[in-house]
Amino acid sequence: LWMALDRGGLLMHLGMSGALAFSERVEQPGPHDHFDLVTAQGTLRLTDPRRFGAVVWSSAIDDGAAAKLLAGLGLEPFDPTFTGRHLHAALRGRRVAIKQALLGGAIVVGAGNIYACEALFEAGIDPRTRSDRVSLARCERLADAVRNTLARALELGGSTLRNFSDAHGMAGQFQLQARVYGRAGRPCMRCDSAIRRIVQGQRATYFCPGCQRR
Repeated sequence: LWMALDRGGLLMHLGMSGALAFSERVEQPGPHDHFDLVTAQGTLRLTDPRRFGAVVWSSAIDDGAAAKLLAGLGLEPFDPTFTGRHLHAALRGRRVAIKQALLGGAIVVGAGNIYACEALFEAGIDPRTRSDRVSLARCERLADAVRNTLARALELGGSTLRNFSDAHGMAGQFQLQARVYGRAGRPCMRCDSAIRRIVQGQRATYFCPGCQRR
């Protein structure tokens, strides 16, 4: 997240558990509150229980610390240039599993663990498929699925598994509509196959062995 200030701006990364909350009152920080941006209207506070987030000041988004941190990131999923053809070209030569490629952030940003699982399900791709073996046609489906999944997540306020809330304190609702994530052993909503759970790169992956093919 880039927040422009009168002088420079703040680059914020929420990590895995970070959340921003706005309050008109000045409240005592809790054990997991790490940053306050105090304004005339109130305080924007960063809470991050797992401490993977970061806040960095930079003179401009395309200069200084911000430019260095953003240099290795991929496209925004709603950028019109994020197409199946772009995805197919970006995956060329990558031998890692397709889910790992999505999570890395070097090709597209925003596709976290839950959303990567859901997008791969929508596209019908086994998460263990080697990235450089995903065809152009499947990349077209996957690019659309990433956009569709993240659009639904935005409409539903994100996902709350433990303690996430938005800037107004509201919990996300996307996880209630997840079709594979968190549903290990339960029947697939499409084909009735049992949803499987595996571990990839120390992260839980959920998929349907009936609907998702390598």
